[in-house]
Amino acid sequence: MEKRYSQMSSYELQQEIAALHEKARKAEQMGMVNEFAVLERKAIMAKAYLLNPDNFKKGEIYPIEGAPGSYFKVDYLNGVFAWGYRLGGDGSEEALPISMLQVKEQK
Repeated sequence: MEKRYSQMSSYELQQEIAALHEKARKAEQMGMVNEFAVLERKAIMAKAYLLNPDNFKKGEIYPIEGAPGSYFKVDYLNGVFAWGYRLGGDGSEEALPISMLQVKEQK
């Protein structure tokens, strides 16, 4: 029986992420675009469980990882998901895993 990401330790999550990246690399080499996309999304979800949701603040605007020039305004957090909307988008509410948001570096 497979464990949920929420039940895994940091070490198990890191192992899972490495395995998913390896499978994604192979899928990309074989031209399996859909499989590649699914595996990359799974890795993003696993990474979210390695992050602390407290590092993300309601009302803040964060750049979206892998989408240069795209920003996301957080309305609220629910687990490892940030709910809000994309700036310059259609204004509809959506949820992104917190691993897709780039945290500003602390100075």
